[in-house]
Amino acid sequence: MDRDVLDQLRSLINRESGIYLPADKEQLLVNRLQKRLRACGVKDEREYLKIVELDASGEELTRLLDVVSTNVTHFYREERHFSILTDILKDLEKKGQREIKMWSAACSSGEEPYSMAMVARESLDSRRTAVRILATDISERILQRALQRHYVPAQLTKLPPGLVKRYFNAESGAGSDLRSVTDDIASLVTFKRFNLSKFPYSLKGQLDIIFCRNVMIYFTLELRRLIIAEFQRLLRPGGYMFLSHSENLLGISHGFKALSTAVYQKPEGVRG
Repeated sequence: MDRDVLDQLRSLINRESGIYLPADKEQLLVNRLQKRLRACGVKDEREYLKIVELDASGEELTRLLDVVSTNVTHFYREERHFSILTDILKDLEKKGQREIKMWSAACSSGEEPYSMAMVARESLDSRRTAVRILATDISERILQRALQRHYVPAQLTKLPPGLVKRYFNAESGAGSDLRSVTDDIASLVTFKRFNLSKFPYSLKGQLDIIFCRNVMIYFTLELRRLIIAEFQRLLRPGGYMFLSHSENLLGISHGFKALSTAVYQKPEGVRG
């Protein structure tokens, strides 16, 4: 590939999504760009760059970001976090909170927010405590998969068998082995396209819990600083933030208190 064009595309991707693709990720970028070149029917990357730059609708840029986004996840990923979430939800209800707002900030194909919803159903009295989960991702393609809520049995192996029985339906149809998330669980989750690299965030109201796992590893330190600052602003005093086990807050000034591996709490007295 033309190195100059590749650098321009890399810069464009970073500017529009925050995804940083260093030199050692060049082959990954090239492989994924080939999908869009074939789809657009163009011969080379320079012609494709022109298509992206001249597309006033932004649709091709969205498709480009879709193919470079990494979406690997499963239900109950980093299982210990869901045990901690169970304790947090029970404690909030015990303290008298009657509405709990959570955000899955890089939801991929839905396994994380649906796992959060199942934990909420198991932990809370739905007659007393309402739960609202916002699930966002930059990829339109992956959000459509999440909305379909269909999964094969192999994707459910990390879930306790009781949850599979209670919260999944077998899809009808000859030869179908799909399992679908029940309407009850799906009703707790709202999916929306969202770009974590665009500030300030347009979310309203304060959140109780934010999950943002396995995405900031693709961002620069400066972008991670900005994201953490927004999370702190959006969380209510005493709210919780979950990162992945492969992420940390090294090099980032923050006011969070570490509770467990990759689990943080905003102190009660801190606002904004």
